[in-house]
Formats: sequence, C-alpha cells, structure tokens
Amino acid sequence: MTEAQTILVTGGSGQLATSLVNLGGARIHRVGRPEFDFDRPEDIAELVRSIKPVAVINGAAWTAVDLAETEAEGAKRGNHTGPEALAKACAETDIPFIHVSTDYVFSGDKGTPYLETDPTTPQTVYGRTKAEGEQAALAANPKTIILRTAWVYSAHGKNFVKTMINAGAKNPALKVVGDQRGNPTSSDDLADAILAIIGKIETTGWQAEYAGIYHAAGTGETTWHGLAVAALDAAAEHGQAKPTVSAIRTEDWPTPAKRPQDSRLDCSKLERVFGVRLPAWQDSVKQTVARLFA
Repeated sequence: MTEAQTILVTGGSGQLATSLVNLGGARIHRVGRPEFDFDRPEDIAELVRSIKPVAVINGAAWTAVDLAETEAEGAKRGNHTGPEALAKACAETDIPFIHVSTDYVFSGDKGTPYLETDPTTPQTVYGRTKAEGEQAALAANPKTIILRTAWVYSAHGKNFVKTMINAGAKNPALKVVGDQRGNPTSSDDLADAILAIIGKIETTGWQAEYAGIYHAAGTGETTWHGLAVAALDAAAEHGQAKPTVSAIRTEDWPTPAKRPQDSRLDCSKLERVFGVRLPAWQDSVKQTVARLFA
C-alpha cells in the first residue's frame, strides 16, 4: 500500500469523520447523506467499488439513544443491517473494515472495567442493535476490526463537553449525573488511533490476529459530573465564568433509555496488538476546550 491510497469514511458530518479528515488529510474520502445512506443498502457495494479504498472506517450509526426505544427499525438499519452490508462490500473487494461500536453493549453492572471477551448484555434498543451489528460485521468480513468506544466529544458537532460549556456560560449553577462511570474519549484521539491501526496494517500486511473486537477509549475514568467539572475548569482558564456543578443521581434525571451505570472499558488489548493507547482523558479535554475558545 502507498501513502496516497484512499481510506473511505462513512458518517460524513459526524465527530469521528471530521477528526479523521483533519488528521488524515487528502487520504480520507468521507461520505454521508444523501450520497451514503444505510436506508439504501443496495448502493453501498457500488460506492465501495467505485472509490476503491484500501480500508473502510464506519463512523455512521443511529446514535439517538432515547429515540431508538420507539424507532427500533431505524436503529436496526443504522447499527446492524447497514454495517453488515458495508462489511460484505468490503469482503467482496478483500479490504479491512473498521467498525466503531459502543460501551452500551454492556449493562454496566460488572463492577470492574469490561474486557472484549465479556458477554454483551445491552439494556437498550441502541445497545442491542450495536451488539448485533458487531457480530454481523465480524461474520460478513474476516478482515473486520470492531472498536468499542465511549463518551465521545470534540470541538465540533454535538457532544457533552460542548453542551456543558454552553450551559455553563448561561447558568450560575448546573446539575449533572454523578453516579455513572466511564471513559471520556476525544474523537481526535480515536481518529489518531484508527489511523495508527491502518498504518500498522499497511506496514505488516493484514494478519489474521488483527481481526476481532477491541476497546478504544480515553485513558482513565470519571463520571459525567467529573467530566463536566473538568470541561468547565478548562473553560475558566479561557475566561469563562465558572458555575457551581452539583452531582445528582441517575434517578434524578430520568431518560427513556437506561444508561449503563459503570461501562468502563479495559483497553489493554488494543495496546498489546497494535501498540496503540489513547491519551489521558483529562489532557484531551483541556486540548478540546482550548480549540473551542481559539
């Protein structure tokens, strides 16, 4: 493979695709609606054939977690049957398929960080369709890599960090859930990790042991409350007034879809196989906030 060869990225307007374009430059060919749509699976194979990428990164998904509870068919197309069709299209041209999944495939009641070998126990339609999509993609293409990530934020798109900073600019006091634990992940860090994985595949050629499921999330853990405080502390360094942030319980902020209480991911397999470890989440939050205020 040569440097000039194209990497196809789906989910064109999303956080990950934007980060991949920023980091990967001219190699990245991103597609999104209306050109690419999981509601039109018949177009997927033709798109892959026409672009002739050396790898496909699937950042497209149904991510409206609460809406999925009442729109299960849409969630299934976005998270299961759509990615399966894309994995098959990659198999037809014998190229690696990197599919982004989620911590929501777990219930969150293990009590210690989840390993890739732990059974999936999704509590929501979103989590169930993502878990089904993982297995469908793995079955459809022997060159599939699943990357489960969590709590993704960036300086672009809609995400928790930006929401907190915007809310903090308008309100002297905020309440944020403080009893759910996880690994905040910068989409820039995730994109960097994916490009490093592809770089290793290009250097070594595809190895059978590369296939399978990996956890790829920011290093370290916190709660939503902890993430909010870190983001607002960083914003204060750029002159934004700092609100008080009170921790509340999950039951004080009810949602249609149940969130995992403790969905921390053990990411040591990713480091073991590909030599990739995402940075500490605290450092990445500061960098993201700095970009927001630049």
